[in-house]
Formats: sequence, structure tokens, C-alpha cells
Amino acid sequence: QVELTESGGGLAQPGGSLRLSCQASANIFSMPAMGWYRQAPGKQRELVAVAANGGKTNYADSAQGRFTVSRDNAKNTMYLQMNSLKPEDTAVYYCNTVPQLPAWGQGTQVTVSS
Repeated sequence: QVELTESGGGLAQPGGSLRLSCQASANIFSMPAMGWYRQAPGKQRELVAVAANGGKTNYADSAQGRFTVSRDNAKNTMYLQMNSLKPEDTAVYYCNTVPQLPAWGQGTQVTVSS
């Protein structure tokens, strides 16, 4: 059973912060890597951050230095701390495994605007 539930999105001003959460079913969270993806209007979904089961993290260039991904394996939960937000970060954010599974959650909308 695949369960992915994202939360924590909302409206933020440029330069502001948001923290996203991803609750996943245990069978999903035990896979080697989880990632945060985002899809902006009219654009393809892109991978922005990866958190491997062993602790290694990777970021897209657009997220490097501003976003921090972490995971709490005991809670089957992954987080994305987003700082210094920019209008171009506006998107629906999703979590999934890396590489991704066919099933997706509903995502959480992040809007960065003054």
C-alpha cells in the first residue's frame, strides 16, 4: 500500500520560510531514498531534494543553500525546511521515492508572493 501525504504549504513572502512535511507508509519510507519534487504551473515536475536512508542528502541547484531536507525514520516522516523563499519557488510540492513510484499524493501548494 502506497500512502504519501504532504502538508505544510501555504503563502509566504519573498525571503520567508516554510516547513513541509511528508508522511509516508512504512513500506515506502524503508526504500533507499525519498525525495521532494515540485511542479510549477505549465512546467514539468522536478526533483528538488533527496534524503537517502543512510543520511546522505542532495539538492537541485535551485534549492542548494536555501532548502534543507531531513527525515525522521521512527515517524516515517520527511521534512523540507525552505528558507529565503523566492517567487519562483511557487509550485505544488510532492514527496515520493527516488526514483519515483507511479503513485503520488495530493501535494501541498506553496505560493511565494508579496
